[in-house]
Amino acid sequence: MSIGDGANYAPKGKAAPVVGPGEFVFAAVALDHGHINGQCNGLTEAGGTLKWVFDPDPAKVEAFREQFPQARAARSEAEVLEDPEVRLVAAAAIPAYRCPLGLRVMAHGKDYFTDKTPLVSLAQLAAAKAAVARTGRKYMVYYSERLHVECAVQAGVLVKSGAIGRVVQTIGMGPHRINADTRPDWFFKRDLYGGILCDIGSHQIEQFLYYTGAADAKVLHSKVGNYRYKQYPELEDFGDATLLADNGATGYFRVDWLNPKGLRSWGDGRSFLLGTHGYIELRKYVDVTRDDGPDQLILVNDDGEQRFSLHGQVGFPFFGQLILDCIGRTENAMTQAHAFKAAELCVQAQMQALRAE
Repeated sequence: MSIGDGANYAPKGKAAPVVGPGEFVFAAVALDHGHINGQCNGLTEAGGTLKWVFDPDPAKVEAFREQFPQARAARSEAEVLEDPEVRLVAAAAIPAYRCPLGLRVMAHGKDYFTDKTPLVSLAQLAAAKAAVARTGRKYMVYYSERLHVECAVQAGVLVKSGAIGRVVQTIGMGPHRINADTRPDWFFKRDLYGGILCDIGSHQIEQFLYYTGAADAKVLHSKVGNYRYKQYPELEDFGDATLLADNGATGYFRVDWLNPKGLRSWGDGRSFLLGTHGYIELRKYVDVTRDDGPDQLILVNDDGEQRFSLHGQVGFPFFGQLILDCIGRTENAMTQAHAFKAAELCVQAQMQALRAE
């Protein structure tokens, strides 16, 4: 895992199996984004058995099997989808192709676990919802900036315990390093990556809904722009949005591809949660100018001020919960409504965004 390369950032945790070997078989398909490694790390650490990998590019399959040698190289997507042992397919396709792949997966009676953003249009959202209703399968999403970050996991625990009272506002900042010379062509094509608010903005909107406990929200304002990378006219290197939840909470976030080279991490991701009785700050990947490591959580409430260094201390319960949800047809890891609502708001923010440059 490279701290300087967000595209291939794949956290590893401690093994916490919820099933035995062979009890939950899954496969990896479509290796277009390095997040597939994080998805598979989480599932295997939770006891999942990775049986297959498929991508049309043999080089991607070879690189993947260096990390996961237990995965057999399938000859085709169909070989994976037609295997009755496979219960879930994890995928990190080009964003515009994530929904069509999910429809094929669910049509074969398997649950689908896609990288964010899970889809790029309202038409795709409608198709995904219809397929879930028709097949009864799951369309789960790897919103990694909450699910695979230990301080973000612990923030959820603290919020649910009432440590800061009712959460009335979230602020999220998601700067990313572009590493343009290593990016594939699709990264710079608007119709394929979906726009910055639809893509990396999906992390921020999902967290806003989760921490505030909202079931729905309105996008009040959003903007996108390309300030630095004019040589890529379809790229958006900046975006922000303001939202109002159905429970009265508000949220603001900013995402960008402007992370400076001097920062040792690929991004200085931070979240701020304001409650009626305190606040939480998350310094997810780096604590700038300090050597405290990632996963810093600052809690200030009526009891005082506290700082927690949580790297390696909390774990990633989502993946075990997801496996058990797939087996028991429950919704403890994430509800389908939540996954789809975050995706819907991302698309809406992108569609109504003003251009600012």
